[in-house]
Amino acid sequence: MLKVCVRLLLVGLLSAPFLLPLNAANAAQVGNASWYALHSMTASGERMNPNALTAAHRSLPFGTKVRVKNLHNGRSVVVRINDRGPFTGGRIIDVSKAAASKLGMISSGTAKVSLTRLN
Repeated sequence: MLKVCVRLLLVGLLSAPFLLPLNAANAAQVGNASWYALHSMTASGERMNPNALTAAHRSLPFGTKVRVKNLHNGRSVVVRINDRGPFTGGRIIDVSKAAASKLGMISSGTAKVSLTRLN
């Protein structure tokens, strides 16, 4: 039984590079984004600044820089994660008003985006 488990483990380890992206840590995430412009405290403890290029993500560490690309118009912006969210289903990131402006999504309120972790 132990030999079978070891063989299965080795097969899994050897095939993993072919099943995962080349750099899984930086692989793009695709989904919907929204924007917000509050003046409250963020989950990281800093005051939310709608004029800063920041964003809320459910799990990325605070301080992580992410390139957000609007898949409809090709615009992109680099934001720093400083808050938690979004808390609306189907969304993967909430960006500040300044970031939403650069992405061209102020009037629509939401956009389909890709996220690429930069650090």
